[in-house]
Amino acid sequence: MEFIKSFKDTKLIRYLFVALIGSIILAISSKIKIPFYPVPMTMQTLVVLMIGIGFGWKLGVATIALYLFEGIIGLPVFSGTPEKGIGLTYFMGPTMGYLIGFLAAVYYSGKFVYDNNIIITFLKLFFATSLIYIFGMLWLGGLIGWDKPIFELGAQPFLLAELFKILIATFAINKIKKIKKFI
Repeated sequence: MEFIKSFKDTKLIRYLFVALIGSIILAISSKIKIPFYPVPMTMQTLVVLMIGIGFGWKLGVATIALYLFEGIIGLPVFSGTPEKGIGLTYFMGPTMGYLIGFLAAVYYSGKFVYDNNIIITFLKLFFATSLIYIFGMLWLGGLIGWDKPIFELGAQPFLLAELFKILIATFAINKIKKIKKFI
């Protein structure tokens, strides 16, 4: 009985460690700005997809929740922090919907089963990424008003970059899936 308890404790510690490492990688990806047209791109959404695929939906959601918690308590893990504020104040700003959308995207990217059909894989990852923008635009519209051009402000500038990142994840899917073997 003691062995089983010890095994469960070890598994929990390993999962906590993996979630912490994932949240650190996500924070780093939010700070890397790659010149892209029409706006610079961060690698956050690619890392969210990779966490879902590589960690599975349960550990993926836990990792994103930890990342959001870190940002809410004031750690400068979000893309615009600390320059544009920190903590709950920043979290409740225009990007909150996108950040909440990370949870939906990691859930679906982790829940989907991926085979060798590249088109179906692309569509699944496209759907997961779309959830980030749906949540983001819903929050943005509620925050700044629906009379504003929400799609043009909240999604259109990022579409080309997102297509690029979805293609990267699609073509690297088999490599990303191998992460599960180490968890």
